[in-house]
Amino acid sequence: MRARSPRGTRPRTAALGLAAAVAVLLAVPLAGPAAAAPSDQPGGTSGVLDSEALDRLQQRAAEVQADLRQRQAEVTAARDALAAAQADVEAARAVVADAEGALARYQDVVADYAAAVYRDGGAPTPLSVLLSGGDPGDAAAAIGYLEAVDAHTAVVVGGAEQQRQAALDEQGTADAALAEAQGRADRLAGEVADLEATAAAVTEELDAALGEVDRQLAQLQRAQGDVNAQTAANWRAYLDQLAAAGVRAPAAPALLDPARGLPAGLAPVGATGGGAQAGAAQLPRQPTSLLVLPAETLGAVTAAMDTLGRPYAPGTAGPDSWDCGSLVSSVYGAAGIDLPADQAGLFAVSTPVDLADVLPGDLVFLGTPESGLGHVGIALDRETMLAADGRAGAVVVRRLPADQVLHVGRPSLGPRPEVPAPGPADGGLPVECGNTVHPPSADGARSWGGYPNGLIPPSALCPIGVAGHSLRCDAAAAWRAMSAAYAEEFGQPVCITDSYRTYAGQVRLYGEKPALAAVPGTSNHGWGLAVDLCGGIEEFGTPQYAWMVANAGRFGWLHPTWADPGNGREEPWHWEYAGS
Repeated sequence: MRARSPRGTRPRTAALGLAAAVAVLLAVPLAGPAAAAPSDQPGGTSGVLDSEALDRLQQRAAEVQADLRQRQAEVTAARDALAAAQADVEAARAVVADAEGALARYQDVVADYAAAVYRDGGAPTPLSVLLSGGDPGDAAAAIGYLEAVDAHTAVVVGGAEQQRQAALDEQGTADAALAEAQGRADRLAGEVADLEATAAAVTEELDAALGEVDRQLAQLQRAQGDVNAQTAANWRAYLDQLAAAGVRAPAAPALLDPARGLPAGLAPVGATGGGAQAGAAQLPRQPTSLLVLPAETLGAVTAAMDTLGRPYAPGTAGPDSWDCGSLVSSVYGAAGIDLPADQAGLFAVSTPVDLADVLPGDLVFLGTPESGLGHVGIALDRETMLAADGRAGAVVVRRLPADQVLHVGRPSLGPRPEVPAPGPADGGLPVECGNTVHPPSADGARSWGGYPNGLIPPSALCPIGVAGHSLRCDAAAAWRAMSAAYAEEFGQPVCITDSYRTYAGQVRLYGEKPALAAVPGTSNHGWGLAVDLCGGIEEFGTPQYAWMVANAGRFGWLHPTWADPGNGREEPWHWEYAGS
């Protein structure tokens, strides 16, 4: 019934629920299910192991990422300026062409006039008009007309030439602006190339450090799996003890008021502060009494044991992945006790018990003065809890840090009047399921497990069964289900070209396509939550794309709005996992 800690710590005895300091109304020890000793690592496993060298490398990667992001904005502005300068040049050239066309048309008119004069025997002059005879008044009018025609012709042709010269000047100015914009774009391209080289150098060091982290993480995960399995076995053995003793677990209301009576054969369990604990009983026997919990609590903890090892994913509620609040709400809901599905809501309504009186099935709320409430799990004893843990990235058995306990609640006692959960103070960041929640941004909103974007150890990801592609484990499970449904329609699974993208991969892609690729360390591919697809899905309007639009949401996959038609970056092939 006991398991050795994966880090060599001394095994603990199989006493769960009450230590020697707890006052028991019967003068016999109280026996219950024992948890296997979990790892000393936070959350059973650690998202990123404590390593100064790795921290420094991650800081360098972040600095390069920040520089690239700044340069990308400058490059975008330079490209916009270059495009505007090119447009100005084209417009100036069009004006010059129009001006030269107008001048040519005027010159054609003058040429036609000259040809007509030559054809008719020379240009009329005032003298030739007088010699031709006729009325003196008509001659005077003809002479005035000739003078007006000559003057107008000179003005029109001269004006057209002036317009042409002005247009040529504007074109020269536009050409100079274009040359300057091109030079700026070229200079920035050189700076970006230098930064890409720096990013590539950092990437090599990061890959080496990440390999060591992955080896340690894989070892911890194996040990965690052993702890999970041993704990589940201990729980089944406890249930077998109840059955062998002929104990039929009573419903929660039967254990609410031990002072007024308990089911036949059961005795109260003592409370630290004196008196009896509500919501529990014991079966007196030698050498130890047997802890008896409400049927609802037994059902909830049993259901929680069945989720061990499933991936943690924020905002999900099973069956393939969980967050801490949804796990508690789901297992207790299935057992007949309705609870909120988030850690703050659970805190608000959970009727408190003393930490020294904690029993299996009680809810344990963790936090700090800076971050406020940050986690909720199901107690297995005063040292161990079961939780969907953001740092572990899975549902695990983990240590219960007594110095971080803000509140212990017992669901079988019913709800209390709501009490607001403590929030962050003094600018502290909130924590959800043990994982720090960073302000929403292109790279922080989707972070999980304590890993940096693109630097997730392979052991923390799950293969999808296609070539070397992998995703966050809940996304991988959802992918497999979606691909199977797609194959029923089209006779073959979904075609995929890209999935999780390492930091190194993001650096390479950014170097190849800086105008299209995300800045390294910001891509959703770097969280293991995005895929690029093929086989017809990469084109809008195809039957394959239409199927995805109609069905992908059932499996938690969506086509982001920015990639939809008409939104500037049309990418029919890009799909993201948003949770089930």
